[in-house]
Amino acid sequence: MFQKIANVLSIVSFVMVTSVIGGGYFGYKYVTSEQFQTKMMNKVLGNVQGMMPKVLEKGLPDLIGPSLPLPPIMGESKI
Repeated sequence: MFQKIANVLSIVSFVMVTSVIGGGYFGYKYVTSEQFQTKMMNKVLGNVQGMMPKVLEKGLPDLIGPSLPLPPIMGESKI
């Protein structure tokens, strides 16, 4: 009777160990895949784009002008 219980527990243990190893392997392959990286990048960029108008409104001054005065153009040069 004890031999049958030990055999069943051994089989159950083997199935659990192989499922954990298999799940870890396929989970690692999914996380390192290009599809997963693209999915995460789209989520991150979506969140950042939602915050951008708020950041830009706070960061820019109310009145802006040209950054450098440009000299007038005298004429076209012929090269």
